[in-house]
Amino acid sequence: MNFRSFKVPYPVDERYAKRVAYFSMEFAIHQPLKIYSGGLGFLSGSHLRSAYELRQNLVGIGILWKYGYYDQARNQDQTLQVTWMEKHYSFLEDTGIKFEITIHEHPVWVKVMYLPPHVFNSAPLFLLTTDIPENDYISQTITHRLYDANVATKVAQFILLGVGGAKLLDEIGFKPEVYHLNEAHGVSAAFYLYQKYNRNIEEVRKRLVFTTHTPEEAGNEKHDIFLCHKMSYFCGLTVEETKQLTGMPDDQFSHSLAALRFARIANGVSKLHGEVSRHMWEKYDNICPILSITNAQNWRYWSDKQLYKAGEEGNELAFDDRKKWMKKRAFEIVADQTGKLFNQNVFTIVWARRFAGYKRAGLLTTDKERFEKLLNNTKYPVQIIWAGKPYPVDYPAISEFNHLVHLSKNYKNVAVVIGYELALSKRMKQAADCWLNNPRVPREASGTSGMTAAMNGAVNFSTNDGWIPEFIHHGNNGFVVPPADYLNMNVHDQDQYDLDKIYEILNKQILPLYYEDYNTWRQIVKNGMRDVQIQFDSNRMAEEYYNLLYNAKYSSADAKRLVKDDIAH
Repeated sequence: MNFRSFKVPYPVDERYAKRVAYFSMEFAIHQPLKIYSGGLGFLSGSHLRSAYELRQNLVGIGILWKYGYYDQARNQDQTLQVTWMEKHYSFLEDTGIKFEITIHEHPVWVKVMYLPPHVFNSAPLFLLTTDIPENDYISQTITHRLYDANVATKVAQFILLGVGGAKLLDEIGFKPEVYHLNEAHGVSAAFYLYQKYNRNIEEVRKRLVFTTHTPEEAGNEKHDIFLCHKMSYFCGLTVEETKQLTGMPDDQFSHSLAALRFARIANGVSKLHGEVSRHMWEKYDNICPILSITNAQNWRYWSDKQLYKAGEEGNELAFDDRKKWMKKRAFEIVADQTGKLFNQNVFTIVWARRFAGYKRAGLLTTDKERFEKLLNNTKYPVQIIWAGKPYPVDYPAISEFNHLVHLSKNYKNVAVVIGYELALSKRMKQAADCWLNNPRVPREASGTSGMTAAMNGAVNFSTNDGWIPEFIHHGNNGFVVPPADYLNMNVHDQDQYDLDKIYEILNKQILPLYYEDYNTWRQIVKNGMRDVQIQFDSNRMAEEYYNLLYNAKYSSADAKRLVKDDIAH
């Protein structure tokens, strides 16, 4: 393949002819390619799969992480052990392309690998690495660990993604009409384009679009502007020029605020998150309009086709048999890891996703009396599984994981499993009758795990955050904690309210329904499967990105009107 005049290697649908480069720090495309940590990667992986299915003229730009995020192992007492294993991929192609970028006022060589569409049925993906002999050891480590905890290394990674990705696109002659930043990690690309287009910010703005994922300002990356300058982040601009260009007079450089000022349009990742984002950033001037394009997951990759087939045919026996078989297969993983034999006929609750404080993994366990009563209920027996990866230096989250491990040793019907990546994620969703999701509202921007759970016959039970307000009709296709006046509650009161409601709905509605009226329960499962396929397949999302962000040419008034329509909707 000629990588010097690159075109996507499949016929492009004319509706999606505009050339788009999609920048993301992580892509969860398939289990063997371990270059992702969590939801951001699951989103971008599904996006590339749908771009391929719809024949869109889009290429992905990412980083080839030598050690991935990390490998989740166990210490002798079963608690979490963070390990780093070198990864090798025979299915990636060497493009033969190497070029230099400047990091820390020093030339760094970048090598480019390529994931062809036919390997995993995804849009073309270019992956950058600095782990090559031409570089000194420090430069090689830039692409060792996803989200490295060292601040200077992290800024170097951002430069590699943004500046390196933008330069790569010039090297391969793809000439994007749109540069799409999935989160602000790659916003250094804007400074590269600013220099490329003779310091004309309007030339940058007409090409740049931005997806924001973080629903609180404190969670958006900020770094010392002098450190960023020393790291060569601003592509030759002085600190004063950067402050003037970005409109940030203080010494903290906000990557997200820069993206919102350099992009012509941006989006939040659910209706609620779009609303939260607009409110969060409204005190800043000169930011672009923020629409909503709700996240979604690729149905073709995630869904259990046999379960859908049985449901569509109305074959209740086959439907029930398939779900129980899926549970039984998943429980073999539980038994292998923990020595616990779970029963496919018992109601199974699964909490599985990234461990972070606001997601409240152990919320159910904070009331010991009610937790014990739930686990010892002989009338309505229950099994619970936890899984997920904390950030490797998020010690409170690791402590919560380890607390659950120790707690699980006291019960034969509680398990904590490790290795929560794409493959285990799918098995846990197949294991679940109830997919429990209880973040503090409104901290979850989208939270897509429940979408793929529904695609595998699990019923969502959630606080009313992220995508959930657009999906759950309580008692019809899932169950939701009725929202309260969270903004006027302190954290303790919010946690207590949600905990009370979760136990109330679980004990009074969900468990009796499952054990005493399974026909209705099955219908709720089917309703969720149907609704998630219609609304939350990533083909819908990928189409909306073209229609609302890439193809549309908005005047300022047009964009504001679109935001108003979004709010009204």
